[in-house]
Amino acid sequence: MTTAQPGGVADLAALTETCVRNLHERGLSLACAESLTGGLLTAQFVTIPGVSVVLRGGVVSYATDLKASILGVSSERLASHGPVDWEVALQMARGVCDVAGADIGMATTGVAGPGPHDGHPAGTVWIAVSTRSGAHMARELHIAGGRSDVRSGAVRGAVELLAAFLHDGATDQCAESAVS
Repeated sequence: MTTAQPGGVADLAALTETCVRNLHERGLSLACAESLTGGLLTAQFVTIPGVSVVLRGGVVSYATDLKASILGVSSERLASHGPVDWEVALQMARGVCDVAGADIGMATTGVAGPGPHDGHPAGTVWIAVSTRSGAHMARELHIAGGRSDVRSGAVRGAVELLAAFLHDGATDQCAESAVS
């Protein structure tokens, strides 16, 4: 496990802009599926001028049943593992590709707090990036702080994961890391 150091708002904006530029240069489109971040991830991308060239949209599926009905997440997986799960995050990312007609989907799911949910402590987050063809990356985060810290940390982690995905190429891998 690795521990990431929190960066500033300017760093996140620059990284987001780099991702948008990279997607544009490759002719790729993006969509976001969000649960605990409630639209903050999509909003992060919308801060970048010209993002409409790559961003198809976002889906906030806060309720567990919407993850299945809108994004196509397996009802069986949700029933057996709950929404705070690596496979649920990947299925959300793949599902938003289909819903939005995007090349790459991103997803966030987890527990913002203040207390635990379904046996997971506050700050437990899964983020994922997936292509329509199924290449993917997923990462578990453990983010310290209050509800706002967890949500903003999830956005930062998701943008960092997309940057790694675009830099390293789309590979089938699942990684875990800790963020405090």
